[in-house]
Amino acid sequence: MIFKTINWHHLPLTVLLIIGLVACGGTPPTNTQANNTDTEKRDSNLTFFDVTLEQADEVGRPVWRVKAKQAQYTKEKQIGEAESPYGELYQDGQIVYQVTAEKADIEQDGKQLFLKGKIVATDPKNGIVLRGNELEWRPQEDLLIVRNKINGTHKQLQAVAQEARVKTREQRMEFSGGVVANSADPQMQMRTEHLIWQIQEQKLIGDRPIEIDRYKNNQISDRGRGNSAEVNLKTKIATVNQNAQIDLLDPPAQITSNSMNWNMNTEIVTTNSPIRIFQKVENLTVTANQGEMRIPQKTAYLTGNVSAVGQRRQTLNSQKLTWYLDRKLVEAQGNVVYKQVEPALTFKGDTAVGNLDTENIVVRGGNSGDRVVTEIIPLEANTSN
Repeated sequence: MIFKTINWHHLPLTVLLIIGLVACGGTPPTNTQANNTDTEKRDSNLTFFDVTLEQADEVGRPVWRVKAKQAQYTKEKQIGEAESPYGELYQDGQIVYQVTAEKADIEQDGKQLFLKGKIVATDPKNGIVLRGNELEWRPQEDLLIVRNKINGTHKQLQAVAQEARVKTREQRMEFSGGVVANSADPQMQMRTEHLIWQIQEQKLIGDRPIEIDRYKNNQISDRGRGNSAEVNLKTKIATVNQNAQIDLLDPPAQITSNSMNWNMNTEIVTTNSPIRIFQKVENLTVTANQGEMRIPQKTAYLTGNVSAVGQRRQTLNSQKLTWYLDRKLVEAQGNVVYKQVEPALTFKGDTAVGNLDTENIVVRGGNSGDRVVTEIIPLEANTSN
């Protein structure tokens, strides 16, 4: 007997009719306990071939449709099981995902669809492919869940996690559990425990501690981290928030702030929050109210209560500072105060230029009629001459 289409919601009535037909056309069973048990077992498990399982909403639109060469219905569990199914998940009568699996379990109430074993779910509209070992479709919640070592692929993003939850109407996907997401443009990797992908807006939002690696020619060039972050895949700008930190490999420097915008296209880091830049080679630390680092030019621009401190506790305070990291040169402007410990010196002026590490600084100051130039030459340099 071949059944082409079955609505599992009305299956108990179908089962009773089939049992009645079999009973009428068969040999009357003997009045023994063994025969009764065998009959109950046969009545409980029914197998259908070449079936299409369907579920519709209250207005008759399909919610899902699953095709399989073989399906079995168990009356006690009120569950239909399909082998090697191909399924289509619908929303408002339109296909939102196409699914293949090793088997599918369908609840009797028709509210949920479960699939197990080597799941492949494809979004035909956005080109997203989700692979995992379990799938759950909750049409009344517009929610698709893929669990157990999922792998998601898209032209913009590849991600692995323990679970992915898709809100189909909102076009929103949430990855959770050991999330590692790789973007092709910009070339980067994000690692966190929870990552939200707003598909239409092309945004990735990490609301937990997160690490971001930026790649250049397939090599890590910069690394960022923070308590949260948002990456706009369209503008290629990452906003790192709360204990934000970006480590640069060239020039070797560490930038910290409460919030930073990291343009991965222009390779410029900006912040309107207090900023700290540490250069390990020179052991030089600069702080300011706000700043900008232009990575390709290896230049930092800082404004507002700027303080630069060298390894021998020499300090240069100003309102503005331009720091050329590759040239080991600083240019300070506005209320300049230079201090050094050994020998103890303090100079004030309008501008200062020089190498803070070698303590070779030129301070200029005074009014237009009586300008003063002070050149601080370190003792070692003076002796060598």
